[in-house]
Amino acid sequence: MHNRRQFVKKGVAGLALASSSFAFPMDLLKAMRRPVGPNDTINVGLIGCKGMGFANLRSFLKMNDVNVLALCDVDRSVLEQRTADLEKAGIKKPKWYRDYRKLLENKDLDVVIIGTPDHWHCLQLTDALMAGKDVYCEKPIANSIQEADIMLNYVGASDRMVQIGQWQRSQPHFVDAMDFVHSGALGQVRLAKAWAYQGWMKPVPQVPNSPAPAGVDYEMWLGPAPLREFNANRFHFNFRWFWDYAGGLMTDWGVHLIDYALYGMKAGTPKSVMALGGKFAYPNDASETPDTLQTVFEFDGFSILWEHATGIDGGNYGRNHGIAFIGNNGTLVLDRQGWEVIPEKGGQDGAPKMEAQSFDKGSANGLDLHTQNFLNAVKTRDASGLTAPIKVGYDAARVSHMGNVAFKTGNRIYWDADAQKFTEESANEVALANYQNGWKLPML
Repeated sequence: MHNRRQFVKKGVAGLALASSSFAFPMDLLKAMRRPVGPNDTINVGLIGCKGMGFANLRSFLKMNDVNVLALCDVDRSVLEQRTADLEKAGIKKPKWYRDYRKLLENKDLDVVIIGTPDHWHCLQLTDALMAGKDVYCEKPIANSIQEADIMLNYVGASDRMVQIGQWQRSQPHFVDAMDFVHSGALGQVRLAKAWAYQGWMKPVPQVPNSPAPAGVDYEMWLGPAPLREFNANRFHFNFRWFWDYAGGLMTDWGVHLIDYALYGMKAGTPKSVMALGGKFAYPNDASETPDTLQTVFEFDGFSILWEHATGIDGGNYGRNHGIAFIGNNGTLVLDRQGWEVIPEKGGQDGAPKMEAQSFDKGSANGLDLHTQNFLNAVKTRDASGLTAPIKVGYDAARVSHMGNVAFKTGNRIYWDADAQKFTEESANEVALANYQNGWKLPML
């Protein structure tokens, strides 16, 4: 019991630790790096340099044979900041781009990292493939089910290596937990839960529209999204909470956690989906996506339940994020800090039906293992060993977007597996991409 209390305590505090692990000091990176001959160098370009894009690049640069050749961002101040960061690591200034299409014309680039907002992923991934580049693409792969379908088809028709940034797939303790779930020791698992309770998230205050900051190509930032006046709330990190560019917590954290719920249950596409929620915590703030949501995905013989809430840390089992597999013999609870098995009682004389177990995550850095896994595929030209290939990103994104479609329609929606669409036409309309401003949806 003492060990379990310690596990829960660490789990509640774990989100900040998990995210801060990506903030690797650049001067330490300088001390780590060793020169490599040009024939052994992999040239990388980064599109979208502000947040996880640069965290991904920093992870890549821990490998000596990676050379950053190009940075692309619509915000000049971000290019300046990231160039200064790279200089701390002893890396000379890469070539700057404002238009990713110009970056893709660079014949010396081998790999492209896509770290832009979700509404850009489909165009940039497909264009990168057409330019002959291998791609590491941030999650979620797309901002609509239609885009996800297109991306899956493009990658399937290409010989390029594509890894999706669902780095938990490379985290050893997540893999160990799945082995335990698949062992059958939990007994019949009838329900899997995934959740993200984000206590650190405060209201997004209403601010008036304004001119775009100096040095920002706002038209390029919008790209295929609907034309709107610039508003600081929609720019950089907070784009996640506006439907034009992303799908809220359902797709931001959901693809990480729902991915493992699907993986553990060996599940594909749900038969039906229903969602209930809204802006209950901060009804008058500027964000659009729900701050509170419960979504039920129906499969044959079991269900998957997704929950999220902002401004609250008290999630299931005392953890602010996680996945739980609830079986007849016990429940396995998994998050970024480790996993444990909580036995069911009810055996002979009320004894536990199985042994309790608790495991910490160890010291492995999932993001570093994920980028290493991708670079190995780039070198060997063998996609079979990728831990998060396009199909992993596709399954998680499609199911997460189904949750948002159910929320937007307000109905329980049903999937027709033969027709590969919803039985309700209004749901199919919500599942489509909405490209504007002259940008065209890529088609094979």
